[in-house]
Amino acid sequence: MNNGQNRPEVVVITGASAGAGRATARLFARHSAHIGLLARGTERLDATKREVEELGGKALAIPTDVASADQVESAAEMVENTFGAIDVWINNAMTSVFAEFIKVEPDEYRRVTDVVYHGQVYGTMSALKRMLPRNAGTIVLVGSALAYRGIPLQAAYCGAKHAIQGMFDSVRTELLHLKSNVRITMVQLPALNTPQFDWVLSKLPRRAQPVPPIFQPEVAADAIYYAAHHHQREMMVGFPSVKAIMGNMAAPTIADHYLAKHGFESQQTDEPEMPDRPSNLWEPVPGDFGAHGRFDDRARTYSPQLWAVKNKRWLTVAGAGLANLAATILLSGE
Repeated sequence: MNNGQNRPEVVVITGASAGAGRATARLFARHSAHIGLLARGTERLDATKREVEELGGKALAIPTDVASADQVESAAEMVENTFGAIDVWINNAMTSVFAEFIKVEPDEYRRVTDVVYHGQVYGTMSALKRMLPRNAGTIVLVGSALAYRGIPLQAAYCGAKHAIQGMFDSVRTELLHLKSNVRITMVQLPALNTPQFDWVLSKLPRRAQPVPPIFQPEVAADAIYYAAHHHQREMMVGFPSVKAIMGNMAAPTIADHYLAKHGFESQQTDEPEMPDRPSNLWEPVPGDFGAHGRFDDRARTYSPQLWAVKNKRWLTVAGAGLANLAATILLSGE
């Protein structure tokens, strides 16, 4: 993507070594971007770096715990010293705890908040520190339908995504007040087929799963890339996200009772959870899991709703043309 400076686009992606972050890194690589890859696991970072460079991009793998503002700031400095000014910063890193609220320990809850919420805060701070003086750049906050509609068994994660939504509104209004050309946008994702369901801390009796319908992480990457290059205040991705967000606005009490009845079963498969399996809450789990989880046979590769969002201008023109044609036929009496 041309950044107007006749040089490769410089991008930072947190949580870049798996799931939506890795799929997004691959997509930017196909457009020859220079990418700072931030995550904790060095094995997965190195694998992602190889993929990026095989696809035509350049990559700098930086082991980073986004819960540390100092580590995030150091990573931003390394990217700019290596590749130049950062054009796009994508806040994507996440972790979670699958458990009833009363079974989550205070330090576990704090850790999820530090990664999911404070990680996006620190990333946004480091990005703005560099973008505001240049009056250029885009920050993408990776959210979720759960930023609007909390569900059972993920109180810490849902709370953090709600917090990101509030931070986004505040920062955006401040940028508007400054009449800054720096943009901030938020992408609300649906359930994705990522490896997180095999490495986040789970206290459930059965193996965790995304709430169906499930989408492949490449759908998320498509939306993130689009949001980074188009003036979108916010993007809801996939009809399930639209339904959850709009439905909650219209009838939150009905949603409460529906989730109380169905929200526990819908987040678990029939398979028993593996006792004492490693989790990534405090340390990265060894191994390269790639972008996908274990739900390939159930995951959708395409979202008609996202296509409609990306083509809304064309659809508006086509709709107006059809309306004019219908009016002409009716008026002509044919």
